[in-house]
Amino acid sequence: MADPVDSMLDLMRRLPPTRVEENINALIQICPDYAEDLLGSVDQPLKVLTDRATGREYLACDYNRDGDSYRSPWSNEYDPPLEDGTTPSLKLRKLEIAANEAFDTYRELYYEGGVSSVYLWELEDGGFAGVVLLKKAMDPSTADEPSGSWDSIHVFETAERGRQAHYKLTSTVMLQLVTRRSEDTQIHAVASQERKTSEHAKSSGEVNLSGSMTRQTEQDWPLQDSSSHIINTGRMIEEMEIKMRNLLQEVYFGKTRDIVYDLRSVDDIDKARKQRELQKELVGFIKR
Repeated sequence: MADPVDSMLDLMRRLPPTRVEENINALIQICPDYAEDLLGSVDQPLKVLTDRATGREYLACDYNRDGDSYRSPWSNEYDPPLEDGTTPSLKLRKLEIAANEAFDTYRELYYEGGVSSVYLWELEDGGFAGVVLLKKAMDPSTADEPSGSWDSIHVFETAERGRQAHYKLTSTVMLQLVTRRSEDTQIHAVASQERKTSEHAKSSGEVNLSGSMTRQTEQDWPLQDSSSHIINTGRMIEEMEIKMRNLLQEVYFGKTRDIVYDLRSVDDIDKARKQRELQKELVGFIKR
């Protein structure tokens, strides 16, 4: 018999990515005993919460969750309050605060808005791990404007080896784009020979493009002090995000554009054929 968790994960890969939260909740209701395993294995769109103590926004995910509460990276407190919630050691908390400030600057430079959060925790073998979260949403001001969101989840593990540190990074990007177009068409109806009446009918179209991408890398970097971890992980995340951003644009969006053009030509096919024939004739004259 197949493992129930593997079966649920296989099912999640086949369900619409825009309804991840709804699908996960449905599976948890069916198999509540595997809720923790499922929540820890499936990346969901990041939630934006507000720290009651500082008033600053932070991102919530499975890595800062304890039961039904989420820990803020700014105040280190859980919301709703949790007395025995898991928190990093004093040394690691100091590094977590510095990392949050550093990636807040990174977010402003690359995203020009959005929200970022960094969470660290100890590992059993003596090292530590962490997650860097970045989110930016585009909220339309009118019904015709496009909307979308970018969610980055970078999970890393660190193992110190003398004057060097070994890093293992797993990066996931979730992208959702929704474009809408509406137009008013006027329908005229003749009520009688003396008078005409008209009414407006709205026709609209929507295109939803969404999905996720995951990549992994491992690197060794020199280690001078504890702050070197922020510099090293920052370089790795910066390089990974640039690669994934270019991959989305050149491969995925480029491939989608090619498929659409193959299915439906923008220009008249006969006109395009005549242009190609004319180009061949001109090339023939030039060769002579």
